[in-house]
Amino acid sequence: MSEHPYSFGIEEEYFLADAQTRGTPRGDLAAFHKEAEARLPETGRELVAAQIELCTPPLAVMAQARDNLGGQRALLKEIAARHGLTLMACGTHPLARRESQTASDGERYRDILSDLGLAARRALICGMHVHVEVPDPAARVDLMNRLLPFQPMLLALSASSPFWQGEATGMAAYRLCVFGEMPRTGLPELFADTAAYERFVAIMTRSGAIADASYLWWSLRPSIKFPTLELRIADACTRLEDSLCLAALFRCLVRLCVRRPDLNAGLDGVSRALALENLWRAQAHGTRAAWIDEAQGRAIPFAEALEAVLALVAEDARALGCTAEVARARAIVAEGTSADRQIAAYEAARTAGGDDRAALAAAVDWVAGAV
Repeated sequence: MSEHPYSFGIEEEYFLADAQTRGTPRGDLAAFHKEAEARLPETGRELVAAQIELCTPPLAVMAQARDNLGGQRALLKEIAARHGLTLMACGTHPLARRESQTASDGERYRDILSDLGLAARRALICGMHVHVEVPDPAARVDLMNRLLPFQPMLLALSASSPFWQGEATGMAAYRLCVFGEMPRTGLPELFADTAAYERFVAIMTRSGAIADASYLWWSLRPSIKFPTLELRIADACTRLEDSLCLAALFRCLVRLCVRRPDLNAGLDGVSRALALENLWRAQAHGTRAAWIDEAQGRAIPFAEALEAVLALVAEDARALGCTAEVARARAIVAEGTSADRQIAAYEAARTAGGDDRAALAAAVDWVAGAV
């Protein structure tokens, strides 16, 4: 355990777009990646060359996250512009086509593409991951279980993928539909205890199904590198303040479940099925969804469900010094998610007489301007 309780780190994936066409860059991206890796040592490659990842170091307070991630974003935008590129933080690229992509170098990526075929080649998506260190790493499987009902809400707040392959999907967070074509994605299973989880991982590795537990691409999982729980459900957040909100809220939820071992104890198949229903509602409607509350046995407005969660974590937000960042969730609902704003830009362009491609380009421009 580090000296800072509930230390955390953020990983963000980004698309690269041609600054002129707004589509997939046509040229070789090697020079861009070389400069990015030299000036930003925490960058990483993703499945295709027109993507890049930024990672923060372990952090203790949200002010560090704002400075570190904000600074990295600004520098990466500057590097991209020098190479005729635009940086985009969103779950799906409105204009990119999978057939225009070039795979990244690396044995892991080659193995994934070879093993999963079209499902992997279609995975032109970007997400945000948040690691939170827990006091007792052996408790992570229990925490993973009990955090299950909160995960759809985190997706709804991050929704930024309303377009796919040049089409309006009619959904707020289409990214998970694409990701769901790959195995071992979506909500994790409910494991009876840590021993059951470890038995599952052992069988999967011995059978050759996976090389290690990092190939469990669930929406939440125990990290194999760090003593953390890793949230993976969120779309890439367009706005920095939304990223900080999601990270702070997840961090508070982890602390809440640690200090309240009774909370969500004994979840069963009904609980998981209701979480899956809320996950679908988050994908389809984002924060405009009607939310199923298991305790009340009825659907309630998302804003009401959010207020209940914010009341639960108020003590944790004060203890961790992130009350303002957590409160940002209310502003996301009021102002609209990235998906809502992208759709508004698209519809405004259509109303002004633009064709479908011009309207999609307007959505790209909103994303690029808001990063």
